[in-house]
Amino acid sequence: MTVHIEVCIDDVLSLEACFAGGADRIELCSALDLGGLTPSPGLIAAASKCPLPSRAMIRPRAGDFCFTEVEVNVMLADIAAIKAVGLAGVVLGATDADHHLDQAVLARLVAAAEGLGKTLHRAVDLLPDPVAAVDLAIELGFDCILTSGGELNAEAGATVINAMVERASGRIGIMAGSGVRPENAATIRRSTRADWLHSSCSRAITNESEIRHFGFGPAERRLADPDRIRALKAAATSGEPS
Repeated sequence: MTVHIEVCIDDVLSLEACFAGGADRIELCSALDLGGLTPSPGLIAAASKCPLPSRAMIRPRAGDFCFTEVEVNVMLADIAAIKAVGLAGVVLGATDADHHLDQAVLARLVAAAEGLGKTLHRAVDLLPDPVAAVDLAIELGFDCILTSGGELNAEAGATVINAMVERASGRIGIMAGSGVRPENAATIRRSTRADWLHSSCSRAITNESEIRHFGFGPAERRLADPDRIRALKAAATSGEPS
């Protein structure tokens, strides 16, 4: 089984890096430091012109994944805008107050995204049983699940991710994400048998002191690095399960 690489980005300069580095797919976001929020219309438009397929995060705010009706309406409008511009897919997730998948909300979002690829995002890592969620994700109409196996990173959650792969049995893609780097990609690939790996593959760029002083940015910002994408893909391939 061939491993695929999805790179998450939140700026337009990283689009070219993803293409140059040989990524298989882009997860398009804003605010990656918050786990990813819905990208801007301008970034969505730019991604629609990139040769690589992009799936846009649909998350209207930071925090939990228990959304009000007003927020759901915003998400539905964002999905409609993404369909109109022609992106490949969307990245969705919603939970109820008891940290179970909110089937009613997800069914509405998935229906609105008909014809698009659909990834269930790391809201699944907050569930009591991420493995059991595989069947529900398939039933709802997702074709991919992004997960760290209920842990802070995919390496720590490898046992659960592997169990999700077994449960999926080829019916849905399982994508290991969080803390995936060229240095550990082979280990994660072998231990999880996930058919997708997800990473920012980023490098740090230091902001000037004036930018930091006026509060216009943190000490550094991060951009996708084509060399790190190539290195991740090579390392992941070397970790192909036999």
